Amino acid sequence: MSQKKISPQSFKLLLDNFEAVLESSYDGLYITDGEADTLYVNHSYERITGLRREDVLGENMRDIEKKGLLSKSATIMVLKNKKVTTILQKFRTGKEALVTSTPILDKSGDIILVVTNVRDVTELKGLKEELEENKVLAEKYYSEIEEMRLQLLESSDMIAEDESTLEILRKAMRVAKVDTTVLILGETGVGKEEVAKFIHKNSKRSKSQFIKVNCGAIPENLLESELFGYEKGAFTGALEKGKMGLFEVADGGTIFLDEVGELPLNMQVKLLRVLQENKIQRIGGIKIIDVDIRVITATNRDLDEMIKNNLFREDLYYRLNVVPILIPPLRERKHDILALLKHYMDMYNHKHGYNKKLDSKVAEILMEYQWPGNIRQLRNLIERLVVMSNHETIAMDDLPQKIIEVCEGTLVDSFENMSLKEAVNRLESQMIKRAYIKHGNVRDAAKDLGIDPSTFVRKRQRDT
Repeated sequence: MSQKKISPQSFKLLLDNFEAVLESSYDGLYITDGEADTLYVNHSYERITGLRREDVLGENMRDIEKKGLLSKSATIMVLKNKKVTTILQKFRTGKEALVTSTPILDKSGDIILVVTNVRDVTELKGLKEELEENKVLAEKYYSEIEEMRLQLLESSDMIAEDESTLEILRKAMRVAKVDTTVLILGETGVGKEEVAKFIHKNSKRSKSQFIKVNCGAIPENLLESELFGYEKGAFTGALEKGKMGLFEVADGGTIFLDEVGELPLNMQVKLLRVLQENKIQRIGGIKIIDVDIRVITATNRDLDEMIKNNLFREDLYYRLNVVPILIPPLRERKHDILALLKHYMDMYNHKHGYNKKLDSKVAEILMEYQWPGNIRQLRNLIERLVVMSNHETIAMDDLPQKIIEVCEGTLVDSFENMSLKEAVNRLESQMIKRAYIKHGNVRDAAKDLGIDPSTFVRKRQRDT
């Protein structure tokens, strides 16, 4: 049976009311009759393929294919198989398109039209490639950041979950690579010694000794002999063979002078000489001894104020304060608290042979507590709770009454001077923390709060 033809004139009349719609299509449109003669081409087809209307209108698709204007024709394929056909085609414009040709049949099942949709996938392909590249980069950066984080934590005895703590470790890692003095500042119990150890472990001196000296714990009359040592017969009660000082013991390694603000002024002068000249002299001796040491110091005192009151030498301060590292108090590192609670619960359960856990309300109270004694206070409290609790679950009754009273006062006052939105956000944040502490995973915590896991994660990340 011969295929029916529609004349170009008849087809034009048919398009009169639809041409504006066809021209507005972002995709290219190419229409032929049942014998593959070109009836219509829209502007988008010209843009995508680089072919002009006047070059193809009235032309048979077979001839267009023979001329090499197209590498292959989906229209011709449709006329052969009478099925919707999709091919990927490249044009001389350099663009790549997804070409779909659809047969239009009459009542007898004969093809009267073939409508071809040409969708430019060049940009989509480029976006896909860019997306893949960004995905690879994101995975790479995530892996590098996570690897750095793991390296930081593996190299330190510190528990670091809060971003401020991680940033301290990053800074410590950078300064560890250079042999300079470091002054670590912060309240008592914040972990200054752990940061000093971290710097030593990641320095070129890591295989040598790390000597800690608590300047506030050694009596003033013994401090000089402990640090610098003494020769035979230097003073009454001196050892017969004399004694090597801690600066000599630390030779080749690191000496950590904790509570350096407690050094008396006469010892500050001697320390300054060690820093400037890398030389010491034992008490009662005349020999100058060279020492190769790195000095890290720490204090919880306000050295600027001490300088004003003539209690600390300004020249020594500038020599010590080459690279300062300030460790925030635990109350400002909220994300560390939960990790520390878990760490010390595991530690003391193992040490004392228990398998106790914290009630979620207890954990919530301890998360909100201000911890004036910082990590040291938290550690001591957890050991006390593990040892003294009579039950497997440590409950509110096991907490010291002072902590409960302080936290209840904090919770009562926490919504003062807040807008409704701020108060709701604060309460929401507390409920999310409590649910996560209770269940330990996102899915169950979200279910407990009656929200989906993705919402839980989003709201939890908002508070980080």
